[in-house]
Amino acid sequence: MRAGAPWSASGNENVGRGMSLPEPAPDETGKATDNLDILIHTRCELRFETVLRWTNQDQLPLKREEIGESYGRYRLHLPEAERAMARSLQRYGQLAPVVVCRRQERYELIDGFKRLSAARTLPTMTELSARLVEADERAAKAAIYGLNRAGGRTRELEEAWIIQALVREDSMSQVEVAELLGRHKSWVCRRLALIERLGPKAKDELRVGLLSPTAARQMVRLPQGNQAEVLDVIRREALSGPELAGVVDLWLACASRPQREYLLAHPREALAQSQGIVAAVRDPRLSEAGNRVWKRVGLLLDVLGQMEVWLAHQGRAQLTPEDRLLLAPRFQKLARDAESVAGLSRDFPNSPGQP
Repeated sequence: MRAGAPWSASGNENVGRGMSLPEPAPDETGKATDNLDILIHTRCELRFETVLRWTNQDQLPLKREEIGESYGRYRLHLPEAERAMARSLQRYGQLAPVVVCRRQERYELIDGFKRLSAARTLPTMTELSARLVEADERAAKAAIYGLNRAGGRTRELEEAWIIQALVREDSMSQVEVAELLGRHKSWVCRRLALIERLGPKAKDELRVGLLSPTAARQMVRLPQGNQAEVLDVIRREALSGPELAGVVDLWLACASRPQREYLLAHPREALAQSQGIVAAVRDPRLSEAGNRVWKRVGLLLDVLGQMEVWLAHQGRAQLTPEDRLLLAPRFQKLARDAESVAGLSRDFPNSPGQP
């Protein structure tokens, strides 16, 4: 590839194994143009589409304070990566120019955010080499996506930020965004939902990496007001991706708040019950008698847990006066027996025969 080709400006000199970038196509005058191409991926091919042009200027030496970072809101701040970049700059200097565009009287950074942040930590690096592109707002955002995607460095959250800006700030339709970025409209829709249907807590966790994009896609299926409590369950129970998907399925199918309370309190038990799975009830460390008791206690705890949730959340309000009248003696017996079992259970560790 010839020196100065567009993608070398961001350090992405190869786009996949064995793939080279096309030479600039001639313009209407027959002269070769030096354009910035966006990598487009379809099911059958990889191709390039021109979205903006380099200016005819050579690389510019720009002082750090001359470069704005308004487009930095579409990129994740990764301190460790910036520290690694600072070490590289200190050892080897700047190997590839950053990419900027003009916005009124200021240069705005499009590609090279880690390089700029790292340079600001090095007193000796007061200037950066930059290449200037001609880009309107839409083209600049597309370039941020394309320049980073070629190196395999885009993250779903960053893609979502760019898509949200194109749709909400630049008034593009989702179909137009899909065409601009060379993606299917369903991909655009999923990315937009990832950022717009998440509640504040989930967004914060996604931004700092505590919530994976896979888990976030499950979370957006829930109303924002219920996402925080499900996030708490993920942390408390360390749910896997498939388990989280199952919990969300069950939550959406729950007909009442008491059912959801039980699901949030005992997610794995609820998943097992919904799948007809009976938990293993035999512990090889126990005798036959011990295993029988283990099984009975497990069944009792499961039923008591459900009853506790029902009583605590006024499930009895669904009962008619006649229901309450007929059920009252059974609940009185339940209270007496529960008190008796509770007392005997507390005494069990000190009961005769205990080693």
